[in-house]
Amino acid sequence: MKENTVDFIKLARKRQSVRSYNNRPVEPEKLTRCIEAARLAPSACNSQPWKFIVVTEYGLRQQVADATSNRILPLNHFTRQAPVLIVVVLEKPNVTSKIGTIIKNKQFTLIDLGIATIHFCLQAAAEGLGTCILGWFDEGRIKKLLNIPRSKRAELIITVGYPKSHEIRDKKRKDFHEIVSFNSY
Repeated sequence: MKENTVDFIKLARKRQSVRSYNNRPVEPEKLTRCIEAARLAPSACNSQPWKFIVVTEYGLRQQVADATSNRILPLNHFTRQAPVLIVVVLEKPNVTSKIGTIIKNKQFTLIDLGIATIHFCLQAAAEGLGTCILGWFDEGRIKKLLNIPRSKRAELIITVGYPKSHEIRDKKRKDFHEIVSFNSY
């Protein structure tokens, strides 16, 4: 059992936000395994409130990438380098999850999207791929480009590709004792 724990920690350390990609195409079977990992993610009341739009066509991908940055706030220009963009769309939850959201005042669907997204990204890391999860983009433009219905939300975009550098950066995280307590706050 300990061996599996160590392997997962290594994978978690390997996963990082990649902002520089080489032009090597991503093999379809690797993308399929990443989507499968996301599909297997747990969700509140097994609602599975997600859809993943895989954008690989060059012209469309460049238009989607352009919608992730602007001249005023120069964020996310690296998205043009990524050979694949995954748009994560929030789907309607099932009735049980929706009722739970109201009763508990918790956005279970957004939690579920986060879990599925990190499943995708961890599988990508296991495949030797880099990813970066984006929340900053022109949602209206993305929805129009990808024919996403008005009633749906494009919540996240994941860039996917082979990193230019294989260096794993040190994680800048809070100390273990800052984030955990036992039996009381």
